[in-house]
Amino acid sequence: MLWIDIKEFVLDILKYVITAVIVIIIFLYVVSLQQVVGSSMNPTLDDGDVALLNKIGHRFFDIERNEIVALKYDDTKYLIKRVIGLPGEKIEYKNNRLYVDGQGYKETFLSDDVATDDFSIKDLGYDVIPDNMYLVLGDNRGDSLDSREIGLIKKDDIKGKVFLRIWPLNKIKFIK
Repeated sequence: MLWIDIKEFVLDILKYVITAVIVIIIFLYVVSLQQVVGSSMNPTLDDGDVALLNKIGHRFFDIERNEIVALKYDDTKYLIKRVIGLPGEKIEYKNNRLYVDGQGYKETFLSDDVATDDFSIKDLGYDVIPDNMYLVLGDNRGDSLDSREIGLIKKDDIKGKVFLRIWPLNKIKFIK
């Protein structure tokens, strides 16, 4: 082999190694895969769906109402829920209707047959949601382990924002 052939071979291998390192860094720090377990997010996400999470965006931009997030729970589990209440807000459900700071709010993502029991942020011991904490609920309100049971979620416990369902292939779509 000639020196030029060896040099080209090493450069080609180096390109693949650099590409692999970049892909690994992206999956460690920027995006990750998260499988939906259970029916708490039906009909938006189904049991067994796989979604991509943006792991970095929520660290630089505010988390907004209705965004779907993956959050750390119980040191080993990750839950996928929808953000309903933001820091500084008074949240209440009365007669199956969401009230944010006393104003009615339409949850357009919910199907008509979903009922939300009466609930107030005061049931969790707060007058308003504290800084860096969020109220999260599943879309399938009757079958969801969410803030009504586990309490408010700290911003640090949010792993990322769900932005794309990638499995099953026939249901690939961006999640809003």
